[in-house]
Amino acid sequence: MRIGNAAYDSLSDLPSIVPVFPLSGALLLPRAHLPLNIFEPRYLAMIDDALAGDRVIGMVQPRFGEGADESDDNPPLCDVGALGRIISVQETGDGRYLIQLGGVCRFRILEEVTRSTPYRQCRISADRFESDLTVRAEEGAVDRDALIRAFQSYLDANDLEADWKSVRTASNEALVNTLAMMSPYGPAEKQALLEAPDLASRAETLVAITEIELARQASDKPILN
Repeated sequence: MRIGNAAYDSLSDLPSIVPVFPLSGALLLPRAHLPLNIFEPRYLAMIDDALAGDRVIGMVQPRFGEGADESDDNPPLCDVGALGRIISVQETGDGRYLIQLGGVCRFRILEEVTRSTPYRQCRISADRFESDLTVRAEEGAVDRDALIRAFQSYLDANDLEADWKSVRTASNEALVNTLAMMSPYGPAEKQALLEAPDLASRAETLVAITEIELARQASDKPILN
């Protein structure tokens, strides 16, 4: 497959050590796009180095839940993240970068490596996620109708609209991954979507999370006499 100008056809095309960008609530999936506003000096340096190299960084969430410390500058990381290739970059004139990542493949962190850079780097393995490199892998197993019903229910419950022409014409892979990335759920739910073993499982997970959220919203509504 191609992401930007690069081909990623096998695991050998992936780096074994990558700079990582810890960002809570961020989700990047294969062949989907994630826009980012980069402003911290250490991450500006990371983008500069990535642009001078293979243009690949790792998106990963800090660990969440009980005991998580949001003030920690170097928090423990979740085990699974996703590689993204920088496919566009814009300088804002006020010291920031606006970049867009193209999702390549998920990975598991093996270890954090000693570094001389201001940003963190990890040794990774993508062995478990080789199927991410195959475009539209296992699309036929996705229950598209169930996914669209859940999406419609969520929109109706929150008085939102969608571009239904784009929804109808999207491939199953694009639909599942785009909805997962755009979903308004928290870090735990986003990590569950990332770690779903395949596309059909990710769709099922997204439907289940949406149904739980709709039930919660319904229970929170005041009862009118």
